[in-house]
Amino acid sequence: MIIPDPQSQIHGLLRELYPEQHEEVSQCVKEVIDRYRLPAEDSRSSGRRTLRSSDALVITYADQIRAPGEYPLVTLRRFMSDYAPFISNLHLLPFYPFTSDDGFGVVDYLAVRDDVGSWQDIEGLADDVSLMFDAVINHVSASSPWIQGFLDGDARFADFAIDVDPEADLSQVVRPRTSPLLTRFMGSKGPRWLWTTFSDDQVDLNYANPQVLLAVLDVLCRYVHHGASWLRLDAVSYLWKRIGTTSCNLPETHNVIKLIRAALDEVAPGTVIVTETNVPHDQNVSFFGDGVDEAQLVYNFALPPLVLHTLRTGEPEVFLDWLRELRAVGPNSTFLNFLASHDGIGMRGAENILSDEHRTALAAQVQRHGGYVSYRSMSDGGTAPYELNIAFIDALSDPASNEPVSRHIDRFICATSLMMAIPGVPAIYLHSLLGSRSDRAGAEELGYPRAINRATLDLEALEAELGDARSIRRRVLEATRALVTTRGEHDAFDPAASCVGSEPVPGVIQIMRKGVSGTVACLHNVRDQHTTVPLEGLFDGGVDLITAGTVIEEVELPPYGVRWVATR
Repeated sequence: MIIPDPQSQIHGLLRELYPEQHEEVSQCVKEVIDRYRLPAEDSRSSGRRTLRSSDALVITYADQIRAPGEYPLVTLRRFMSDYAPFISNLHLLPFYPFTSDDGFGVVDYLAVRDDVGSWQDIEGLADDVSLMFDAVINHVSASSPWIQGFLDGDARFADFAIDVDPEADLSQVVRPRTSPLLTRFMGSKGPRWLWTTFSDDQVDLNYANPQVLLAVLDVLCRYVHHGASWLRLDAVSYLWKRIGTTSCNLPETHNVIKLIRAALDEVAPGTVIVTETNVPHDQNVSFFGDGVDEAQLVYNFALPPLVLHTLRTGEPEVFLDWLRELRAVGPNSTFLNFLASHDGIGMRGAENILSDEHRTALAAQVQRHGGYVSYRSMSDGGTAPYELNIAFIDALSDPASNEPVSRHIDRFICATSLMMAIPGVPAIYLHSLLGSRSDRAGAEELGYPRAINRATLDLEALEAELGDARSIRRRVLEATRALVTTRGEHDAFDPAASCVGSEPVPGVIQIMRKGVSGTVACLHNVRDQHTTVPLEGLFDGGVDLITAGTVIEEVELPPYGVRWVATR
């Protein structure tokens, strides 16, 4: 596939987005690129980033681990060095000043919160691991200078927000929330009804105004200069709005992302673009573009509910059918695979894959296990499950049951192994890395469901638990370390390596990955009973990579057991 020339790509995209202003805007984009182009000696200037089996991310808030008398960013750096040196990439959730949504109502894109540290601390982290910054570019806080300037009539921020007639027909707009789409604000010229996709404090930006695009592009380039190697474009499926449409996943949205990709290919071609687009799977994969012109990674939103369904039912069929169709579109464009994040388990990715009955059953299980279900508004006036809010280990296993905790851990590690065995780059939420249970008390105190999986941890207490070989935290961390380390040592797990899924015996998912140096068979027992997988007819024995044991004629799998076998 021919890689497009970034400058030609930029001119063409601007002509489509802003036909009457494209020459002027093109010159402004060139000025941004020239201002921020990284020097040749920076590793991110050497060429496009090649994704590898050793890539793995941890997702965390800057202040998720705290220690007295120390900035949380310093604490986080120390923790990662001491307990997770096997992790190559760190996704820092928004660390900017904010007014809502635990950081996603950004007031100032270019500042680090005083209570977490400084840009110097961020850049120090970037010396240890590749950093992914959150680019919350669909919306900003209602208190941000951009929105306040818009409301005050400041010419610099004219048309930065989307002012809509409250009588306009917006019935076709796809909604991720049940909150009102429009919010009334009082400006210098009277009341203004602004587009607010996610909440009344998160005002959507107006990309039909090229000045918004230029301002955002400047922010992204500054992130690169502060050490970002990866950029997560938050909620970008809603980026461009057009009344009379769904205002979701529009062609203009894709053009904006392609333009960002082309501009960053000029500034720092090693930068990785990741799109966070919680939409049905067939729409989600469209953000790969043609494989070289849009996102390098797309969040695999179908995976968490599919893994949860598979381990709930013990039936691999739906998962394997989906896996057979799982395709990226280029050798260096793949999925960001995850089970849990700072948000809940999104349900939209599994639409048209899991039946309504299956999705309803998942929601019911989460509620039985102490979690919450968040809903979105439908065009017919009804609602549908949008997100399941719970720690993933508790989504799989009822924390109030009499089942042995060891079974909870085995089930959770089986899910983690499924996530790591399929093509893509694994991303592990900090609370999943540490086996955290749901913080329902915290969610009730703070008054919103997502807080159930966002607890802040005290470093001293955390280290005490990690020092106990019997603790859930220690056992989950060590099992995850073994999977990540093993994965990074074998090119069979490179994102471009081939993948074949099958069910060699009932209830066992076998994922065969073939690289240049060999083949690895990942076996997962997704049922609550012991089983044996005879190797005859599958492969002629091999070595268990996780235990370094030799496998000869058959593989014994306890309930939810996992074996990764390098075949002979």
